[in-house]
This record gives sequence, structure tokens and C-alpha cells, in this order.
Amino acid sequence: MFEWMKQHPFGVEAFFERSVVLTYAFPREQLEPFLPARLSLDTFQDETAFVAVAMVQTKSLRPKGFPRWLGRDFLLVGYRIFVRYESRAGKRLRGLYILKSETDRKFMEVLGNLFTHYRYTKVDVALRDLESRITVQCDTTGFAVTVERGEQDEPPLPSCSPFASWKEARRFAGPLPFTFSVILKSQRVVMIEGVRQNWKPRPVPVMEHHVPFVLSLTGEAPTLASAFMTENIPYSWKKGVIETWPE
Repeated sequence: MFEWMKQHPFGVEAFFERSVVLTYAFPREQLEPFLPARLSLDTFQDETAFVAVAMVQTKSLRPKGFPRWLGRDFLLVGYRIFVRYESRAGKRLRGLYILKSETDRKFMEVLGNLFTHYRYTKVDVALRDLESRITVQCDTTGFAVTVERGEQDEPPLPSCSPFASWKEARRFAGPLPFTFSVILKSQRVVMIEGVRQNWKPRPVPVMEHHVPFVLSLTGEAPTLASAFMTENIPYSWKKGVIETWPE
């Protein structure tokens, strides 16, 4: 019963007040060990793989169809690898594989781990929205990210970015159409499709980025590839779709 509950048994909807996504580049061989069977890396020029760190201020998150006043507000931080999955029907799908999730509410930690495989932990993370900057900080873990709003002309790309233009970088800006979970013991893949409206990420300058979990993946300082922000987006996730593979 509990395993069934963790497979996204119902749709979810929310309002994204703001979303800031930092994308880090890695040589593909450094990220391949983190992927379960059935998933492969979604790479740039067949050499570079990516981890996205998404910081999302959600409003009225609730099961789909429930009235908005029953929803809850959360700050969510997700660490995700860009991946591909070839379905049993032969469709090649782009999406994300979640390594770890953090939230500012115990309620979200409990329900998130009850209904998903997203590995939630509750931390003292907070978002401060100043006039020209947005800061996300967690004193316990040392997480600290500051971006400028970037509402004027496009800023320069981060100095060591593998991308030649923001147009290239947008392909790895997220969110992607799907999020995948893999249940290894039963050879099942859970596909969760996201539905977004008016998603227009804009590049933003990064003033500070210290993300200990990303650093811990390889023990080396990660390469910042891009940073994007979106605001005021209705968003929803469909009920999980499960594919079972023969052993």
C-alpha cells in the first residue's frame, strides 16, 4: 500500500510566485553513476551533463481539483539531473531525475515523502525578495544563492559556461516536460508530466552561489552554466503514469 502511495497517485496544482533555477555543468562521466537503470543523461554536445538547482516559492499547493483555499504555501529546493527516457513504446522523453529535495515546512516533508520518491528533508531555508535581488539561504547547510532580478538587457553568461548563447542555455533551463522516478525492485518507471502556462524564463546575473549538495557530488567546485528566473506561473502535475519493464 505504501509503495503505491509514493507513485504520485493524484494530480497536484500550485501557483509559482517565483522560481530561480541555477544549472551546473559536469563532465558526463561524473553524473552517470547517479542514474538508475532505464534513464540516460541529457547532454550538451554529447559531453556535458547538467544538474539544476531549482528554488521555487509556491502558493496554494494542493491536490488537483481541491479549492485554492485548502492549499499550502512552501519554499521548495530541488536538485535534479537532466535525463532522457525511452518508453516501452519507443518514445524518447526529456525530463528530470530528482536527487534530493528540501522544504521549509515539516508538513511538506511528510506528505512529499508519502506520495513521491523525491527525498524531502525539512531545513531552515528562507527566501528574501528585495527590490533588486533575491536571496535564498539556509544557515544549517550553508546554502546561499543571490541573484539580481535581471529585468533589463540579457546579462553575460557565467564566465565558464559551456553555452555560447542564452538561446542554447534555455534548453537546459527547466522545468522539462517530465519528472521520472525509478523503482528498481519492481522494474517500474514512474512518469510525472508537468503542465505550465506562460513559462518565459529570463536570464539573471548570479551574485553568489554556494550550494554544498552540488559540491558534494564530486568534491570539486561545480561549473555554473546558467541562471534563470520566472514569476507568477500557474503550474500543475498530472497523476503519475507507471511503466513496468520485464526483469
